[in-house]
Amino acid sequence: MTHQTIKTPAGETLVILPLAEFEALRDAADAAAHANIMAALARGEEERLSAEETAALVDAVTPLAFWRRKRGLTQAALAARAGISQSAVAGMESGARVGAPRVLKRVAEALGVRLDDLVADE
Repeated sequence: MTHQTIKTPAGETLVILPLAEFEALRDAADAAAHANIMAALARGEEERLSAEETAALVDAVTPLAFWRRKRGLTQAALAARAGISQSAVAGMESGARVGAPRVLKRVAEALGVRLDDLVADE
């Protein structure tokens, strides 16, 4: 690998490399990320959504509303699994209430999803 290092006026070390080498590194990183996702899918750690499910997720008031329905749970059943009240689930599901991180973590665990899956992209 051909590269050169330089120091910025602030003392930060930067690496300069040919564009082709940078693109090869980027492609290798993308391939590794893809391989990790495929392995997680094979182990059952990741879940694929159909086109219809993806549309339903996008259309849902909150991701929590989508995932609860996808798991076939009532608000009361999810609340019992997460150790919170049904009204707390209803408030978070409607977007009227923001759950504390520790509560959202318990809800995510009860649904079998990552905490990030319950946070809507703004």
